[in-house]
Amino acid sequence: MNPQRQDFVRRFPGSSQHFGKNSSFWQRWHVDPLLLIGLFLLTVFGLAVLYSASGQSENYLKRQGVFFVVAYIGMFACAQVDVQVLRRWAPWLYLVGVLMLVLVFIIGVGAKGAQRWISLGFFRFQPSEVLKIAVPLMVASYFSSKRLPPRFKHILWAVLLTALPTGLIFKQPDLGTAILIFTSGLIVLFLAGLQWRYIVGTLLIIMLSAWPMWYYMMKDYQKQRVITLLDPEADKLGAGWNIIQSKTAIGSGGVHGKGWLNGTQSQLDFLPESHTDFIIAVLAEEFGLVGVLALLGLYLFIIGRGLMIALSAQSTFSRLVAGSIILTFFVYVFVNVGMVAGMLPVVGVPLPLVSLGGTSILTLMVGFGILMAIATEKRSTAI
Repeated sequence: MNPQRQDFVRRFPGSSQHFGKNSSFWQRWHVDPLLLIGLFLLTVFGLAVLYSASGQSENYLKRQGVFFVVAYIGMFACAQVDVQVLRRWAPWLYLVGVLMLVLVFIIGVGAKGAQRWISLGFFRFQPSEVLKIAVPLMVASYFSSKRLPPRFKHILWAVLLTALPTGLIFKQPDLGTAILIFTSGLIVLFLAGLQWRYIVGTLLIIMLSAWPMWYYMMKDYQKQRVITLLDPEADKLGAGWNIIQSKTAIGSGGVHGKGWLNGTQSQLDFLPESHTDFIIAVLAEEFGLVGVLALLGLYLFIIGRGLMIALSAQSTFSRLVAGSIILTFFVYVFVNVGMVAGMLPVVGVPLPLVSLGGTSILTLMVGFGILMAIATEKRSTAI
């Protein structure tokens, strides 16, 4: 072997060759330390806010703590999986997820007018959560074997792969999750090099389809959410109540807030869904603008680190998956903050890793585990 060829090893910032023995520990366990620190700080912050938002409920706090323990175990487990194994298994995961969505309509459990869960007796879960991971993996796997930027027929197939589970989830109905899953697929398509003429054409189609969607596809409660967004004062004690109370809580917090556990809107139950969809309003009331900026700073740190991992990924599949996971996480934050602030319709999207939730936390942490696997792949690559 040519000795010069043998000595040519690409060294990446943060690799074990660059930092020596200290970073080999993280490489050996397939963990990105910066991402882990950001997630841990967000977890602690989220548990503190949830305790107040839930009326100081120890049961909710213990339940969320158990969810996080399981989620972190899931994250570390997924980080050990080789990225190329994920690429090969992506079609099967996608197929299982779609079949479970079909089963929801046959044996699913309903609640609050929606049929979204499958019950296992001691536990029930939402199959739609599986598709939050399966869809970007599937679309990225499809494009990884194609020449990029994608041709028109490949774009159509990618849209179909994304639209199928999105349509099934929309029929449950679950508009918020449907939007997130459809967005995750479109992000992969965009990162694959989608040309601007297709983007402009898609926007025109969306605009032209708004009228038939309003009259023939959207349910009455979904229409009411859009109407409430435009004029929440029209029904102060009904549909507009959530948004009005949310804005009141945010505004009353001022710069420094009223103090932890001292918020009136949440503690006196004026703010509905204070421990789930509207939890950031509790944060704003008790910690003020400073607390909100601190939380958004943590989110930006995690998103920034995720984008760095995506940019440094070694394969097309890895780049597309990493980019989709972290940008979809950004959409989570953007939609929740936007709807709580009255800038977007209320679509039932929780604040990631802060709102009370089990399967959503597990899904998010699995995604971060995949990000760590991609980061490890970057560090251990030699050419």
